[in-house]
Amino acid sequence: MLQSLPPTVRLKLDQTLAQWPQWNCAPVVTRAPTIVKVLTAGISNYSVLVESEQHFVIRIDGFTPATFGLCRHTEWRALKDAYDAGLTPRPCYFNPDLGTLVSDYLPLDHAQELDVDDIARLLHRIHRLPPRHHRLNLADRILRYEKQLEHMDRTPGDELRQHGEKVSRLLEEISRHPGESVLCHNDLLRANRIYSGGKLWAIDWEYCAMASPWYDIAVLVNGDSLPEHTTAALLHSYLGRAPNDWERGTLYRYGCIYRYLEVLWYMALEKPILDAPAIGQKLAELNSILEKSAA
Repeated sequence: MLQSLPPTVRLKLDQTLAQWPQWNCAPVVTRAPTIVKVLTAGISNYSVLVESEQHFVIRIDGFTPATFGLCRHTEWRALKDAYDAGLTPRPCYFNPDLGTLVSDYLPLDHAQELDVDDIARLLHRIHRLPPRHHRLNLADRILRYEKQLEHMDRTPGDELRQHGEKVSRLLEEISRHPGESVLCHNDLLRANRIYSGGKLWAIDWEYCAMASPWYDIAVLVNGDSLPEHTTAALLHSYLGRAPNDWERGTLYRYGCIYRYLEVLWYMALEKPILDAPAIGQKLAELNSILEKSAA
């Protein structure tokens, strides 16, 4: 069960389990938690299900968060606000030195169907959470990924470099009319939206930061490859009306930027999880959206 965890990760897990009396739980646990199973031993983090009268998830960093421009302290504060607002499971314990986070575990409902009205309400409530100091700088994040590729001797090809030039121009266009900045989840993909107890919750807030709500929506729309009619329904539910030209154009631009970031992220992983054909498909999707007009 735990063989998939590297020794250093297992040590951090054991140290976090030893700190159980300091966990903020309700009801208070009265005995040391035991390991149930590894939930994910994945791309960037490791998640382990543990039990002590109730179930908890321990997330352990599998990388240095700053490498991807993440701020764990912002995430922790946002999690507490989101929990108070009823948007996410209770955050119970945070140890930045170990790179671990403990949260309540929510069992999944059998039905996990996409409901645009539920998603729109969830987005609205996230975007009304208290602001935080940490801000998403997309140009900086792109540069980080490009530098990582350079350091790893994975130089982008001519096609990707040309896409990068187009994305830079889109960032310049956005900077002229940036719009409002609110706290965003910035990774509200299907895997990070769960129904539990008949309610839609947002989990995995590690990318949260102050950003444009249109980038938050673009991540969801493009990351989940929503069809046009579903996207239109989501926007109408979120806005209470059809989007105007500026809103459509801004969503399009942020969609291009997200698709480019997605390709860079996959390519910059220390242990690639996509083969060449899969990366080619991602590039094709990026090329397709860049060819569309913003109208």
